Amino acid sequence: MTAARSLWHEGAMTTPHKIVILTGAGISAESGIDTFRDGGGLWEQHRVEDVATPEAFARDPELVQRFYDMRRAAVQTKLPNPAHVALVRLEREWPVRVPGGDVTLVTQNVDDLHERGGSLRVIHMHGEHLSAWCTACDARSRWDGPLIHRPACPACGVPALRPDIVWFGEIPYRMDEIHEALSEADLFVSIGTSGAVYPAAGFVRLARELGLATLELNLERSQGSGWFHETRLGAASEIVPAWVDGLLDA
Repeated sequence: MTAARSLWHEGAMTTPHKIVILTGAGISAESGIDTFRDGGGLWEQHRVEDVATPEAFARDPELVQRFYDMRRAAVQTKLPNPAHVALVRLEREWPVRVPGGDVTLVTQNVDDLHERGGSLRVIHMHGEHLSAWCTACDARSRWDGPLIHRPACPACGVPALRPDIVWFGEIPYRMDEIHEALSEADLFVSIGTSGAVYPAAGFVRLARELGLATLELNLERSQGSGWFHETRLGAASEIVPAWVDGLLDA
């Protein structure tokens, strides 16, 4: 571990330059968006296996389309919360506060609350509700309406649109960009994640191997909490703004 990467010294963190932030369901839960599944393994009364796999879509496309149509409509009624807004402030002010500073925001969430909060550079590794993917021509189109009636793809005209969501068994998006950002960063911060869904759950281990400082901000300890140098517990709308304020005002 190089001196530049060793940010924790005698319990205090020195100023990082490049920050990678991973957000999960916990940051959007306070905006009224439900977490992926409850303790019973159900997601809005559906088994995940019935609505979030390629096999499910092949078996019953109407069920899957109705399910995502419902969630796409619901997401558009929600609003960003103070945690989203705080990260916008960090994105805008960090390069000014620290010459050469940079913030990369990676989210497991498929809502657009980061963007509606004002974030300009968001990597959606699990896709987006407000996007449709054409399985005929591979085009992706901004989409805020239903898909159940098999509308034509705006790019090729073929009615072959599906939710632009990374289902179980599919490869997350933009992994090369995420790994590159981690390889250049000083600090990795995980916000509102369970630490149960890979490959995102493995980012903290990779960060530690690369010598990054690691910080967890969560309502409760994640499954990978032991890999973080520091964990701060509380509601995202409270602890994220407090962390950002402390970083920018230091």
